[in-house]
Amino acid sequence: MLTRIAFFALTGISLYLLAPTLVQVFGSYDELGRLSPWWLLVMVLLQVGSFACLWALQRIAVNTRDWFVVVWSQLAGNAFARVVPGGGAAGAALQYRYLNRAGVPTGIAVTGLTASNLLVFGVLLALPVFAVPSLLNGVHADASLLRGAGAAFSLLLVMFAGGVVLLVFDRPVEAVGELVQKARNRARRRRAPRTDIPERLLEERALILRVMGRRWWEALLAAIGRWLLDFATLLAALYAVGATPSPAAVLLAFVIAQALGQIPLTPGGLGFVEAGLTGTLALVGVTGGGAVLTTLAYRLVSYWLPIPFGVVGAVLLGRRYGKDVEDEAEEIAEAAG
Repeated sequence: MLTRIAFFALTGISLYLLAPTLVQVFGSYDELGRLSPWWLLVMVLLQVGSFACLWALQRIAVNTRDWFVVVWSQLAGNAFARVVPGGGAAGAALQYRYLNRAGVPTGIAVTGLTASNLLVFGVLLALPVFAVPSLLNGVHADASLLRGAGAAFSLLLVMFAGGVVLLVFDRPVEAVGELVQKARNRARRRRAPRTDIPERLLEERALILRVMGRRWWEALLAAIGRWLLDFATLLAALYAVGATPSPAAVLLAFVIAQALGQIPLTPGGLGFVEAGLTGTLALVGVTGGGAVLTTLAYRLVSYWLPIPFGVVGAVLLGRRYGKDVEDEAEEIAEAAG
């Protein structure tokens, strides 16, 4: 209880400190009329492509051909993660539940999504490398931007290392299995206790690694497409406001923003991303007003627009798999808290 109170207190403090930036960004809503509808359409299409790449990767990772459950479970988990403080884990847990109820074994769902996230983070870690040739050829990058990119790289590297540990070493997987097993047995006291979950996780992890190994090139292309199309969305937002900074410098700003989005103190890094992206875009030469409007347009398309579709996905999945969506969300939120 005290942990939950402390966490919500940190969330409240974070949002309070970031409120001026959020007010500034969303206060420029009226200026969206300056943007060409065609650029907005391009941004939406690029985001659809980015999500489609992620869905393709997850289909490979969880070894299923069912587009319906992968697409809608990802959208539902994504939406839940963006409205619940520290919701990354809760959103992932919700997607695991839906995949499991669709017939994907729990171990395969957990391990497959871990493997896909690992590959996605790996590609994100590699993106700053593509900015190096341009920087060496004289493209200006503010020292603060380079320091921010270094910090973002370090954060993502830690997260990547955590995924590697789960995929390479047995003991961490067994520890996770033991925790899941205890929680399951405690929640279902009327049923016979399970004792095989750690071993099942190890077996299903081996299966996922074999599947990913055979289709590694498809998985890699999907992971690359996921970030390149997302980055292209940010570039389109910049062009829409008439800004044309160096794509290499913008790439560093993009990586910083994605790292800030992993901070669990607010849903989906809300406030952290807006503050970071606005500031880093200013460092690459975008005017103050242009940076704010670019951030607003990018976040509307990449953060807010998918949320209603996640609600639709939760309703569709709830109808198909026979459990009230609100009850499901409450269970996950309680577990995350």
